[in-house]
Amino acid sequence: MSVFSKNAGWHGRLAATLLAASALAPVAAHAESARSGSSIESRLDRLEAMVAALQARMDSQAPSAETAAAVAEMRAAVSETRAVAAQQQAIEQRVAAVEKNDRNGFRIGDTTVKIGGYVKLDAISQRTSGGQLAGNSITRDFLLPGTIPVGGKASGWDTDFSARQSRIIFTTQTPVGSHNLGTHLEMDFMVTDGGDERVSNSYTPRMRQAFLTYDGWLFGQAWSTFQNVGALPDSLDFVGTMPGTVFVRQPMIRYKSKSGISVAVEQPETTVTNSAGSRVVAGDDGMPDIVARYDSKYFTVAGILRQLKVSNDDFGLGTDSAMGYGVSVSGKVPVGARDDFRFMATAGKGLGRYMGANIVNDAAVDASGDLRAIATYSGFAAFRHVWNAKMRSTVAGSYFKADNPISLTGTSPTDTVWNALANVIYSPVPKLDLGIEYMYAERENEAGESGNLQKVQVSAKYSF
Repeated sequence: MSVFSKNAGWHGRLAATLLAASALAPVAAHAESARSGSSIESRLDRLEAMVAALQARMDSQAPSAETAAAVAEMRAAVSETRAVAAQQQAIEQRVAAVEKNDRNGFRIGDTTVKIGGYVKLDAISQRTSGGQLAGNSITRDFLLPGTIPVGGKASGWDTDFSARQSRIIFTTQTPVGSHNLGTHLEMDFMVTDGGDERVSNSYTPRMRQAFLTYDGWLFGQAWSTFQNVGALPDSLDFVGTMPGTVFVRQPMIRYKSKSGISVAVEQPETTVTNSAGSRVVAGDDGMPDIVARYDSKYFTVAGILRQLKVSNDDFGLGTDSAMGYGVSVSGKVPVGARDDFRFMATAGKGLGRYMGANIVNDAAVDASGDLRAIATYSGFAAFRHVWNAKMRSTVAGSYFKADNPISLTGTSPTDTVWNALANVIYSPVPKLDLGIEYMYAERENEAGESGNLQKVQVSAKYSF
């Protein structure tokens, strides 16, 4: 029978009360700790002091055996509770250490190393009205506006599953005196060879970005300074609004000041349309592309100046050059507490390879070997609405227009292309996105032939 089932006088009643308090103390202490910051340990210290005071009082009054047993039981309960609290604290410390490592990476000497990226599965079903997209090719992985078939027969719905967009990123940061030296290496499996769909679906990894930073300097391959990646829509498709987007990664040297002004010299490359409408990539560029950019809190303005060049090796018509130039304005503007509006507008001449993954070329060449830069105009807009803590949606649209000199290029190059999309993305836990997206895109060439693409995409993505 329990020592508390008997009437032990005030000593027994007090002992019972203190024992109940010892059982409830950890719970009460935890609740109050969350409110006021007091610790379980301090509560246990006070409870032990109360037990010690009771023991001293009983020692002076010759307590009964039942009361002495109750006090001993209280002491054991306090000790057990303290042990549980110590275990809980150790667990919390380990969790905090893991979370800190997740945020701060790990150290090798003076260098902090971080590993990030994501794993993504895309299930895509699409059809085209003007011809068939090639199977197991980049044109089936994401929207490439210049490859939408025109003038042919409609295809059925083609379905592909792919994890090729999965990405891994390694970064380092090393303090060097008052300076900071960093590196960034990023890889995925898009647009690479290999990966038959019959057996292995294996793909060769590729380098996306590889650069080092030193204070405000960047040396290496990164997104072009002419492109504002921060304005891209929240889409399941790789880019989403590709027709209206500046889209280039390339080697460069860039300096960005603390005032938000960047200046860069970047990889030059001239793409030319010949009289048959085919693309020729010239191989004798002499001057780097020069980009200047200003970033404010919500807006970015960028300008580019290029030298387009062909040599006798390209067409057998001698050497010539022309100037290319353009301006792009973009931004991400908050709307209300959680929503945002994203946009980009770009115009210029000789920007072909910078626009929509090279929808048209930079220039055309005439019979005398002279280059004529091609004018282009493009843009996109996207609105993202956050429904609640776990669900969000984006609606977006983009447009591209080229002024091809058809007397030099023929009528096969793209005249206009546009697209629109809408999606719903659900995140049951942080960093896990489950979504569905519908896209419609349409292209028309200079001959007036058109074709459209419809696509339904379901994706699952976990970022780490």
